[in-house]
Amino acid sequence: MSKTYLLLGASGGIGQAVAKKLVDQGHTVIAQYFHNPDPVLKLRDSIPVPEKIIPSKIDLTSDHSVDEFLKTSMPVDGIVHTAGTHYEGMLEDTTDTVIDELWNVHLKQPVRIIRHMLPALRQRMKASIVIVSSIWGETGASYEVMYSAVKGAQIAFVKALGKELAPSGIRVNAVSPGAVATKMTIHYSEEERQGINGEIPLGRMGKPEEIADAVLFLLSSSSSYITSQVLSVNGGWHT
Repeated sequence: MSKTYLLLGASGGIGQAVAKKLVDQGHTVIAQYFHNPDPVLKLRDSIPVPEKIIPSKIDLTSDHSVDEFLKTSMPVDGIVHTAGTHYEGMLEDTTDTVIDELWNVHLKQPVRIIRHMLPALRQRMKASIVIVSSIWGETGASYEVMYSAVKGAQIAFVKALGKELAPSGIRVNAVSPGAVATKMTIHYSEEERQGINGEIPLGRMGKPEEIADAVLFLLSSSSSYITSQVLSVNGGWHT
């Protein structure tokens, strides 16, 4: 059965992989982007039924932008949050602007969107929400303190909301990737890449498609008895 999903972060590497797999299964994707529409538009133009991708420009740092989207948003069968912004630096060098951006993009605005859509999701009875968190939300990372903090907050949100919504038939889970070959890791030197690969038992970074497979599993009926859980996809880097 064809469903409609809201995908936050559809222009990123993981978001693109999720969007493509959902469309390949016949679903419709409301594809959120902000700075860069090109990946979303290219994906839309490359599929047999372009109408399956509905581009939606939303600034996840802005209450107003999210409010405007919610005024006209259509009912969905599920929500996937892959949007993110990354920051590396010592805590004492981290500005309020950076803290606010991380908080807004990773937690505040997705929570506001989910809250708004809950009444319609309850009517679906078997809806699913998936948030892509991070290994650093589980373990914490020096030099990425605020990024770790907001990713950890996502995990706590998933665990709590999943319990709250379970009686309504709405499942809430997180995927926690390790190192993934996306734009967030493209700036690593070859030496840094080799060092990371050496720490990972499977010997390499993950692919966006492998994270997307985990997301689609949690959206599907194959995970019908799974909620409030964190699915780690990290090649054995953290257990």
